Amino acid sequence: MQRPSLFATLLALSVATLSSCKKEPEVAPTPTSLTARAGADQAVLPEQAVALDGSASTGSGTLAYQWAVVRKPQRSTLTLGGASTPKATFTPDIVGEYELELTVSSGATKSQDRVVVRAEQTGPLTLSSEVKTQTRLKDRLIDPSQPDYIVSRDLAISAELSIDPGVTVAFERNTAINLKYEGTLIAEGTADSPIRFTGVKPERGFWAGIANYSPSTANKLAFVQIQYAGSRGLLSSTKAGLSLFGPNKALMALANCQLNDTDGYGLYVQEGSVLRSFARNSFRNNTEAGVIIDAYNAALLDAASTFTGGNTRNVVEVLASAIRGTADLTWVALADKTPYRLLGNLAVEAGWILKPGVTVEPARDAIINVNRDGYISAKGTPDQRITFTGSATGSGHWKGIMIYSVSNLNTLEQVDISGAGSSVMASGKRAAVGVFGAGAKLTIKNCRITNSGGYGIAHTPNAELNSDAGTLNTFSGNAQGNVAQF
Repeated sequence: MQRPSLFATLLALSVATLSSCKKEPEVAPTPTSLTARAGADQAVLPEQAVALDGSASTGSGTLAYQWAVVRKPQRSTLTLGGASTPKATFTPDIVGEYELELTVSSGATKSQDRVVVRAEQTGPLTLSSEVKTQTRLKDRLIDPSQPDYIVSRDLAISAELSIDPGVTVAFERNTAINLKYEGTLIAEGTADSPIRFTGVKPERGFWAGIANYSPSTANKLAFVQIQYAGSRGLLSSTKAGLSLFGPNKALMALANCQLNDTDGYGLYVQEGSVLRSFARNSFRNNTEAGVIIDAYNAALLDAASTFTGGNTRNVVEVLASAIRGTADLTWVALADKTPYRLLGNLAVEAGWILKPGVTVEPARDAIINVNRDGYISAKGTPDQRITFTGSATGSGHWKGIMIYSVSNLNTLEQVDISGAGSSVMASGKRAAVGVFGAGAKLTIKNCRITNSGGYGIAHTPNAELNSDAGTLNTFSGNAQGNVAQF
């Protein structure tokens, strides 16, 4: 075998030496991964300080921390303490869920994590003693279907009681709230967090309801639900979810409230009490009508409220009462076309204005007396006529409209009057419309008068009735004729 030459041997040694001196390529160190850890979710009591701990977060280099509130109850005004440190703090000011986000950064690298804090009490609180000092009921539980407070016996209120949004007050069987003369009730919920007054069991007539004797101008219910009441009458035999009683001129403002599922009426207002304001309320599934009210307060109802929907009688019931005072009163047409049903006689002793589209249903033998110092102005339109008709169909159901007033403002125009003339108005005559006495005045035109048990119109010779009343109006089915003199 031929041996390698000296030159080849030296060349091989040189290559081996150069190879052994070659520098290996540098490999960049792998950085430690950055991970934010906001800590475990927490369950705490409202108004209890909460410690947030992000110190378990990991990463290389200098870490920067930033806490932020992602979600909180709508009305919360919390502030974070130490928001740029690993351990922040806050105090949940109301019941609800609070979600917070931790951002950990190192240079341009960031990592985020979230923690949820649930703030609520451990259960409902029982209310069993009279409210004698200023008291506030705060929301206790997150679930709105669970009661925050349980009323175990009649709850008298003789001081100011305020109730926060989201509160549910549940009543044991047959219990009630009695808002006394010296008491005040302020319950203001929101669209998202209404206040509920309900029965411990969801049964019609389980608890009695709210009786208001207080004349406080601060009394207010807004975004409040009153349901399952009506187990008994509170001052009278009339059962209702909310009752305002007249001897003390009780006051209440109602806005965006629901009075439903009562074994009785949703709302009862005695003459002498006042709805200080009334807007966008609804009354459904009550075993009587949604509302029973006097004539004065009927003028305070708004068109946007809902009075029809599952009630045994989808009407606004108006007690035998009077329209009186120095200011005119206006009844508006209700948007859901609910009629006003007169349960008894109506005395008009001030200006009574009926807007186009209004329907009035007098009960059997009821009469509308427009007395000397009052007047009636009912001016409909061809598309929105005003209607007076009996609470039951048929001829001669109610007595009619009697004008004693000497006001030039007495006007019936584009009005339908049917089913009147049930009994004698005066001088042995029945009529749907009467104008009686010296100086009594009425202008009536473009009206339809039908199915009277007597005449369509009757008047005394010394009354002032437009001379063309017999030709400008339409008459049919009136038992004794169209126009006559008393």
